[in-house]
Amino acid sequence: MIDLTNKYEIAKQSSMMFMQNGQISAYLQALLEMNKYKRLMIAVVSN
Repeated sequence: MIDLTNKYEIAKQSSMMFMQNGQISAYLQALLEMNKYKRLMIAVVSN
């Protein structure tokens, strides 16, 4: 769970950096990665 949280936070920070730099496609990829880790964290908590 801690590993998933760390990966989520790293993806969140990189998405903010991409947004500020105007890199739209990289920003969207980072958002998808954040969504993936968030769903995995929800699945871990549910089980």
